[in-house]
Amino acid sequence: MKALIEYNSRKILINISKPIDISIAIDPKKRNVNAWYIGDPSIKPEVLDDEEISVASGTVVNFNTISFNPHSHITHTECVGHITKEVHSVNKNLKHYFHLAELVTIAPLFHNGDFLIGVKQLKTALRNKKRDAIVIRTIPNLEEKKSMQYSNTNPTYLSEKAAIYLREKGIKHLLIDLPSVDKEKDGGRLLSHNAFWNTDGKVRMDATITEFIYVPNNVEDGEYLLNLMIAPFENDATPSKPILYKIIKD
Repeated sequence: MKALIEYNSRKILINISKPIDISIAIDPKKRNVNAWYIGDPSIKPEVLDDEEISVASGTVVNFNTISFNPHSHITHTECVGHITKEVHSVNKNLKHYFHLAELVTIAPLFHNGDFLIGVKQLKTALRNKKRDAIVIRTIPNLEEKKSMQYSNTNPTYLSEKAAIYLREKGIKHLLIDLPSVDKEKDGGRLLSHNAFWNTDGKVRMDATITEFIYVPNNVEDGEYLLNLMIAPFENDATPSKPILYKIIKD
């Protein structure tokens, strides 16, 4: 099923019957992705009056309680409230959900003992393209990303200069297949978070960072329409389900 969408005075044709889900779900039956030194998420029946509330146990409904941290266990979208003293909700600050996005595949650079995504790589990938969002897939792009235990592994991160470049280029929504855009242990500086949200200037309240995505290898780099769907939690971060639609033509 095809749909013609007008986006910023541009008419875009997409196939809405072929969504590309780039989220990672919580599934207690499997090994879940995890970061930031806490335990696994859980989905289990609530117990009331010593009775497990599940159809399998004889009740008429399933009544599960879910315990998780969005930053540690699932694809999530966050706003500047993640790093500010003031309470800011991504649910209140993200007001638009469809965005023109560029999917790019980056081979991280090795620099001073770390793997990172540098500004030159992003400039090469984006060139003069005008996009609202960027979706970064790092290589190697293994299925293990969906169950990786990232704590104390010093994962790849985004350099501060790269974050500044994306901000200055007008990228409002940054999606990446890593637990953070910053180094795991950087003394609390959070250079890329601060640079992307411009916390030393006019703060970009409507800009978001989405972490823990997974883009399958058979999805080609290029231009997509992004539907950035979030769960309605009044919190600095919330579980999200970003969906890409390949643009057929203008």
